[in-house]
Amino acid sequence: MKVFQTICRQLRSSKGFSVKPAALVDFSTSSYLCGRKKKVNPYEKVDQEKYSHLVQSVVSFKGRAQTPESLLEEDALLYGPVSKSKSSKQDEETKGPQNWFPIFNPERSVKPNTSGTSIPLKIPLQRKIIPSVTRILQQTMTSEQIFYLERWKQRMIQELGEDGFAEYTSNIFLQGKQFHQALESILSPQGNLKERDENLFESGYIESVQHVLKDVTGVRALESGVQHETLKYVGLLDCVAEYRGKLCVIDWKTSERPKPYIQNTYDNPLQVVAYVGAINYDANYSFQVQCGLIVVAYKDGSPAHPHFMDAELCSHYWAKWLLRLEKYTEKEKNQNIEKPD
Repeated sequence: MKVFQTICRQLRSSKGFSVKPAALVDFSTSSYLCGRKKKVNPYEKVDQEKYSHLVQSVVSFKGRAQTPESLLEEDALLYGPVSKSKSSKQDEETKGPQNWFPIFNPERSVKPNTSGTSIPLKIPLQRKIIPSVTRILQQTMTSEQIFYLERWKQRMIQELGEDGFAEYTSNIFLQGKQFHQALESILSPQGNLKERDENLFESGYIESVQHVLKDVTGVRALESGVQHETLKYVGLLDCVAEYRGKLCVIDWKTSERPKPYIQNTYDNPLQVVAYVGAINYDANYSFQVQCGLIVVAYKDGSPAHPHFMDAELCSHYWAKWLLRLEKYTEKEKNQNIEKPD
């Protein structure tokens, strides 16, 4: 023991050597305290006094609340005002026809001439180079109309097949033809009831229009041709008669689906006003028509939907018809230019 104490004294007295008590170690049973290192916050090293004025200005700033209106103002300031473009369909409806021609003839009297009108006129249709109303409407359909028509056709072909669809369209055409023959026989004062084909009158279409026929009087023309000399088109109208006291061009239509509104009849109003405008300038007719009537009949015999068109509504659709006529003329002109000599 004395030897150990002597050695320790010698070591203490030697230079560059010192003995310090060891630090106390706390052995904790928690692995969390042993394994985790203390995180250092980097913001503690920032001179907060130096930047305190900047922090205070940011926190105390109160800007204007953002609203949709303010955002639009900022966008307009940065990028300029928004230019809203109209669709081609809206452009066609708003620009109007370039060459205006009135639907009503100012040189003809509005009052109907009742003398010698017991026999309805039936002017033969002069099939010339002049296009028909039907052709003009078919050749100037919008892309939207063409799309829906083609989609309906493809669906019917998938359901019925090519031959079945051809038979279906043939039957529809035949039913429409028989319907018009029956109406012509009913409205013509020359027809003999005993000589009429009773099969035509058993159709649901005739039953469908019975309530409309009660209001139709004073028939002036039946299945009669018209021609507009100035605008260069022809057509074959169904009937000109008084409906509830108003002289109208009447167009009889058949449908398998209900069409309670005139918008459901697609281009039928344009067809009617085309006939109205033509008849008012055709020398074969001495009277003037200012109204139209579209009657949609149904095969099941349910009551037909009559769509009456007064003078104002006819004028509205007349402007649309003139646009379609101009479109057809322009199309034909372009096709003639593209044809080789």
